[in-house]
Amino acid sequence: MATKGTNAKIKELKGIKPEKINDEELKSIQTIISKINQTYIEMGRLEAVKHNQLHTLAGVQDELMIVQDKLKAEYGTDDINIQTGEIKYPENGEVNKKD
Repeated sequence: MATKGTNAKIKELKGIKPEKINDEELKSIQTIISKINQTYIEMGRLEAVKHNQLHTLAGVQDELMIVQDKLKAEYGTDDINIQTGEIKYPENGEVNKKD
C-alpha cells in the first residue's frame, strides 16, 4: 500500500502536477489575505478621519486669523500672551492703530 508521500513521489516522477493546494495551506493563505484586506480597510478609515480633521483644523485656523485681524485693528498688534492676555507692543512703540 502506497503512502501519501509515495503517491506524491510517483506523481512527481510521472510529471503529474497537483491541481490544488491542500486545505490547510488554502486556509492559511485566506487568513493572511483577510488580514491584509482588513488592514487596508482600517487605513482607509484612518485616512478619512485624517481628512476630516484637516478640514476642521483649517476652519479653526481661519477663526484665529479673524480674531488676530480684530486685535490688530483694535490694539495695533496681535502679539498677545495667550496665558495672561498681556499685549506686547513693538519695541519702537509705534502702533498701527486705525481710529
